[in-house]
Amino acid sequence: MSAGETGVAMVMSVKMAPPLPLIFLLMIHRVSSADWGVSYSHSNICALINSSVIMNCTYKYPTGYQINKVFWTKNLVRVGKEHPDLSEDPEYSQRLQYLGDKQQNCTIRLNNVTQKDSHMYYFRFITDKPVGKWLGKPGVSLTVTDLQVESPERVTEGGNVTLTCKSSCTLTDRATFIWYRNSQPLTERRDRNNELLLQSVRREDAGRYSCALHGHTYISPAVYLNVTDPPGNGSVSITGSGETVEERLVILYISIGVVCGVAVIITLLLIWRSRIKKRKNTLETQMNHSTPDHDKCTASDVESTEPLYGNVTMNSSRPCDIEMSEPVYENTTCVRL
Repeated sequence: MSAGETGVAMVMSVKMAPPLPLIFLLMIHRVSSADWGVSYSHSNICALINSSVIMNCTYKYPTGYQINKVFWTKNLVRVGKEHPDLSEDPEYSQRLQYLGDKQQNCTIRLNNVTQKDSHMYYFRFITDKPVGKWLGKPGVSLTVTDLQVESPERVTEGGNVTLTCKSSCTLTDRATFIWYRNSQPLTERRDRNNELLLQSVRREDAGRYSCALHGHTYISPAVYLNVTDPPGNGSVSITGSGETVEERLVILYISIGVVCGVAVIITLLLIWRSRIKKRKNTLETQMNHSTPDHDKCTASDVESTEPLYGNVTMNSSRPCDIEMSEPVYENTTCVRL
């Protein structure tokens, strides 16, 4: 190769070589992909109301960095310059406990969870270098569930029935179910996980059934199971309170009869009172009409149409025989001649 060709080859190799800063950035990128990250033991957690949830977590970062701050957040959107810290949130500050450290462990415990806590959660750490910040995505999805008992409304005596304790998601921790009838735990051993199998049902099996998890305080709402007699034995239904349907009907009829009786008595009293008042008004009206007009006037109000006589002296040759068919005058003196 001539000197000229050698010079051209050297110029071309220099032009084709990538710039040094680009090589440096590529090296940094390879380091970042390999040495930065957050790992979660469970990406989806299903927990029961009022229970405690542990989110196991580890993280890594390149050698030469120092951890300044670690925290958990549920918001991918920054508020100001940084993501909100759950430990500073009033709804979480008293229930959130950081079990990790500033080296590799980032595990937390969240106590007394409610259905409002169902959310995505992320671990965040900040190092001593401006570019040394990391948010662990995709995070942990937490779902908080309650328990509900699923059962038929009634079962025939002698038959079989299965009650199921259901949750809105599959519980992460292996659960041991406990069953209650009328708030009393059932001690019989069952061979199914979240199901209660009642065989050859009797009337004593009627009642309010609820379920719970061993080691937890939450108990599901109760569901009533009715037990009825087999066909042909007189259709008797037993309710959760132990009363037959016929007994409840009798109580209902008696209650209706008492209410109707009271209503009739009140109505009769009102009618009787109305009649007494009406009769009293009628008597007063009749008395007012039967009283003469002159009885309502005083002596000074009477206008005399006949002459008034006072101290009248009568002379007569006959005895003083006065016939009472004529008006009688007061102060009358009879003088015999």
